[in-house]
Amino acid sequence: MTRINPFGRLWRLARGALWPLPLLAVTLAVAVGVMLPLLDERLGTADEGSPLASVFGGGPAAARDLLAAIAGSLISVTGVTFSLTVVALQLGSSQYSPRLLQTFVTDPVVQATLAQLTGTFVYALTVLRTVRTSEATLDGSAFVPRLSITLAFLFSLGSVAALVVFLGHLARMLRVETMLRNVHDEAVATIERTADDPDDAPPELPAGPGTPVEARASGFVVAVDEERLVAEARDRDLVVVLRPRMGDSVVAGTPLAHAWVRAGGPVRDADELAEVVTGAVALSYERTPEEDAAYSVRKIVDIAGRALSPGINDPTTAVHALSHLSALLGDMLPRHSPTLVRRDADGVVRLVVHRWTSGELLRLGLEETLEYASGQPAVLRRIAGLLRELAWRVRGHGLDRDLDVLVERTTSLAVETTAIDDREAALWRSGVEDALAGRWSVAPEPHRRPSAQDAPAG
Repeated sequence: MTRINPFGRLWRLARGALWPLPLLAVTLAVAVGVMLPLLDERLGTADEGSPLASVFGGGPAAARDLLAAIAGSLISVTGVTFSLTVVALQLGSSQYSPRLLQTFVTDPVVQATLAQLTGTFVYALTVLRTVRTSEATLDGSAFVPRLSITLAFLFSLGSVAALVVFLGHLARMLRVETMLRNVHDEAVATIERTADDPDDAPPELPAGPGTPVEARASGFVVAVDEERLVAEARDRDLVVVLRPRMGDSVVAGTPLAHAWVRAGGPVRDADELAEVVTGAVALSYERTPEEDAAYSVRKIVDIAGRALSPGINDPTTAVHALSHLSALLGDMLPRHSPTLVRRDADGVVRLVVHRWTSGELLRLGLEETLEYASGQPAVLRRIAGLLRELAWRVRGHGLDRDLDVLVERTTSLAVETTAIDDREAALWRSGVEDALAGRWSVAPEPHRRPSAQDAPAG
């Protein structure tokens, strides 16, 4: 069962932000910059006879100059890095999809680079304050934390390496193929976490319409504390049905769930129950991919739709996106259940959570894409190939009718808006029908235009 706690909520907020890792690096840099000079002084690295005196051979003036150069250069590099990050975010938002910004911000290379640069800058400043010249002290003694300065030099070399890696990583991140791969990977991880037995039949609910449980807050559903809801339902002898799916928008004052008393009669303390249910359903101002694989489908559809817009007109990107969509839906649909049923220790059904049905996921992936694919033969051929691939992978799961409707719509759109003829469209239909029947012909391919050699003899 999923359980939500304050630390889990904090972790989700931290993962979706750019600042946590750099802030941690700054904190550690201050701590090391304060403690290491104390160790320097205890070891006597400023003494000429010390075995550590060779790590940095300069005096106080040289130490100040070096630390000031490290700090000054790194704050400039950090500003440039932030600028490049903002430019990348703007480019990804305008050309691909605003929802891809979340993936970019949580990228570990971006966060680690900013942490390295800011941490080195703060460390150099912190150590700089400990360097003392003989003129600045009452007893005329100077102090140069040689070990600390050497570490600052090594940190600066690491910062240069991090900057080079970041620039190469940024160039890869801005490629749409990389973005599609990242979205695909996050969806696969979500499917592995949330997959369940798709053969579970939905339970029979008590008679009657049930008591509506109104939401006390607004936002997108990002997680559900199933354990808490099951415990609350058992204590009250209830069956609770959560209506919104993962990723759906909830508006305060509207029904969030419905509840039935198993023994019959009205639900008592409905206001208290509403507080408990709202507290057990995590709401956020944006969708997150941790429990919501449909959100990843939404991102891929956005990329395909933006690629097919008149301002961009990039059907090749749409074809690549459809390939990822085919693989993703093929992984999701055979392992997907439209309802999630949770029972108490006695085996009594206490919680039913509605989820995306397989038909809804198909429509989410292809409905808008077909609207945008008018007049795009390459995209329509890839959609036909996608339907054939899905037909093969989900045969026997009750999606025959949905796939037939989609392939009919695809063929009609192709014949009406492109030079694709009825004969090629008929091959698309037969390809899907054969795949549903467990047959996969090797030629002609559904996406290949038939030639004279494909005509029957005689």
